[in-house]
Amino acid sequence: MLYFSPCKINIGLNIIEKRKDGFHNLQSIFYPVPIFDVLEIVKNEDTTPIPIEFNCSGLEINGNSSDNIIIKAIELLKADFKLAPLKVHLHKVIPMGAGLGGGSANGAKTLVLINELFELNISFDKLIKYAEILGSDCPFFIYNTPCFVEGRGEIITPIELNLKGKYLILIYPKIHINTSIAFSKIIPENKNIHFQDISKIEFTAWQHTFMNDFEKPMCALFPAINDLIKILKNTGADFVSMTGSGSTIYAISEIEINTTELNLEDSLIFQTQL
Repeated sequence: MLYFSPCKINIGLNIIEKRKDGFHNLQSIFYPVPIFDVLEIVKNEDTTPIPIEFNCSGLEINGNSSDNIIIKAIELLKADFKLAPLKVHLHKVIPMGAGLGGGSANGAKTLVLINELFELNISFDKLIKYAEILGSDCPFFIYNTPCFVEGRGEIITPIELNLKGKYLILIYPKIHINTSIAFSKIIPENKNIHFQDISKIEFTAWQHTFMNDFEKPMCALFPAINDLIKILKNTGADFVSMTGSGSTIYAISEIEINTTELNLEDSLIFQTQL
């Protein structure tokens, strides 16, 4: 069974406060983006199969495969259901540590795939509960629709937000930002951004309405990120922002932008029409 696992952008990101459990309460809009990792999971019919045979291609994934969120998702379901041995292949396109939630999407989509492959009949609400265990961003990818996100990312409200027809450029400068370090640079403050009203706010006003709290400190820490923001703003794009805790910068524009003129050979560049 083959699945295309998407990523997301944050339209604004306000870190409200640090919680007693060490997490942070936040508010943001998560918007799904049609740039995909490719995930294949099939039953292993080999004579002497191992419980989970895991292989990767595409971008290099550091660390042990046992620590991969895909394996963790399978093990999570194996605790409650009897599953046959599996072959798993991940073709990695979405860079890691980029603020795009690619790993979280892989974990969430693994839950969906296993549910379908073994006809487990896990309800939508129960899939959300499993996803919450995997990680803060994982539940969003079960919804996979524009959402207003609160709490540590687990309080999710689907919203009406349609960017269809607009052009999206994502630029990843190959800077891996450690999430813990990023949060250590934040002074939480409720800026009372009206995320719920985004559909009522003119697109041309977004730039001065929806800010990402990580952007300023990460630009100070990594000047290359600030340079990217300036480059994209100079293209005339309508909205330019960092997503998540970085380091990916994106631009949303009414018109297609010629990326070859940006002279960014050392960065990964994705452009798609929403």
